[in-house]
Amino acid sequence: MLASAFILGLLGSFHCVGMCGPIAFMLPVDRSNTLKKIAQIAIYHFGRLLSYTLIGLVFGLIGRSLYLFGFQQQLSIAIGVLMILVVIIPQKTFNHYNFSKPIYRLVSKIKSGLGSALKKKTLDTFLTIGFLNGFLPCGLVYMAVFAAIAGGSVLNGMGYMAAFGLGTIPLMTTAIYFSHFLKGTARQKIQKAIPVFVVFIGALFILRGLGLGIPYLSPAPVFEMVSGDIDCH
Repeated sequence: MLASAFILGLLGSFHCVGMCGPIAFMLPVDRSNTLKKIAQIAIYHFGRLLSYTLIGLVFGLIGRSLYLFGFQQQLSIAIGVLMILVVIIPQKTFNHYNFSKPIYRLVSKIKSGLGSALKKKTLDTFLTIGFLNGFLPCGLVYMAVFAAIAGGSVLNGMGYMAAFGLGTIPLMTTAIYFSHFLKGTARQKIQKAIPVFVVFIGALFILRGLGLGIPYLSPAPVFEMVSGDIDCH
């Protein structure tokens, strides 16, 4: 599943550039010093990875709690279905219900913090910008969060979100260096591929939740394996 997280981040970063690209373009990097610029960009990405991993920790705890109550399979199926529905249901439907309204106040505070940080050029500024950047609402981050919950443990949740963040680094770095590279038909084609890949990941979660006894892909439920061992003795 970590591979799917990385690919989701890699493909999804074409969408992320549209949301977070302006922040990347405005990073107060030192363009006269190559080594310093690389260090500043690396710290910015570290800040983003830190926030994604923290998000994974929180939602991994939720997944762990549900796992302890025996809802792991049902949770995996439900999240898989939810991921597919998010792709299938028209965007206008979500806009109508405005699910993001309750977090508008938090988002405005994050943007305010980003605005203040962008005016500075110290190394800790890039850490702050990256950290705050990771908490901005994004549909692809929500998809990754669903998967982090389905992981069923804190480590799985943190690992999934960290892998997702790593996947976004190549294109976000390109956005800082070569903004013109992100235009054209190639970007449009990849953006069209994102929903297909999200549906694929959703199908994998459903398959895993069904517990068909397929190693790695759809392992049998733990209680069934334990029961089988007892019967053998």
